[in-house]
Amino acid sequence: NQSFTAEFVFRPFSSVPTTQQLLFVLFLLLYLTIIISNASILWVVCTDHTLHSPMYFFLGSLSGLEVCYTTVVVPQMLVSVWDAHTTIPVASCGAQMFFFVALGSADCFLLAVMAYDRYVAIRHPLRYALIMTRQLCRRLVVASLFLGGLLSLELTALVFALPFCSRRINHFLCDVPPVLRLACGDTRLHQTVLFSVGVAVLAIPFLLICLSYALITAAVLRIRSAEGRRRAFHTCSSHLTVVLLQYGCCGLVYLRPKADSTEDEDRQVALIYTFVTPLLNPLIYSLRNKDVKQALSRAVRRALASHPQ
Repeated sequence: NQSFTAEFVFRPFSSVPTTQQLLFVLFLLLYLTIIISNASILWVVCTDHTLHSPMYFFLGSLSGLEVCYTTVVVPQMLVSVWDAHTTIPVASCGAQMFFFVALGSADCFLLAVMAYDRYVAIRHPLRYALIMTRQLCRRLVVASLFLGGLLSLELTALVFALPFCSRRINHFLCDVPPVLRLACGDTRLHQTVLFSVGVAVLAIPFLLICLSYALITAAVLRIRSAEGRRRAFHTCSSHLTVVLLQYGCCGLVYLRPKADSTEDEDRQVALIYTFVTPLLNPLIYSLRNKDVKQALSRAVRRALASHPQ
């Protein structure tokens, strides 16, 4: 009878009502900020003709992914923060795990695609428009989503084929490591598959990004103009900041040996890639990118002009 669990319960952040209310308000404000900021970038990329280039197409796609990725986790999280006794059905938990892993994996693949885009722009500027065609950009985004979904489907199906002895998840979402800890049977195969997926999603794209930036650095150093070198490094630094934050946090959870990780540490790191990374992505790109700031400013002026007081 213990091997079947119809529902899971997340571990509450706090059982003190005042603390629960403060956390609810904090997480809600962060969530709304993430949605508004990423949706704003997606909006200006789609509507402003000056941003209709491969780099901004990928930036808009990244913002769209962040909106979906956060929405998979945070609404259920807000419910469990408000009511510590809220349960989630096994089917809903499986759906959350699938979309969370799929969108997170697609996010990582897309960051690697963006590094390739910067490599082509700096190493082959005269052929950039011929190489990075609109059709190729769309295919790269679709391929990122497809590969992320395929890996996630395999991993989710493998995890939920296990019997579960406990119903209390020591986490705020149905991620793979905390759910695996509830399994009754031998999970060595599952841990191996999880590590393999982590390598495919994190290690391999990160190595490709490092290779791209090594080639970019070599190309930038050959630029004679100091202003040209500065602009090239400035363009890449925003992307590199996001890469280090995203891959660093996810690597701590998925590539670290099981014996070296604790549930509390995984939970704390998960807060970073659930809230901080999606929040910093639009801030980093918009604050450091003159074209995005000007496009946002034009969009705000158009919106105000179309709704006069």
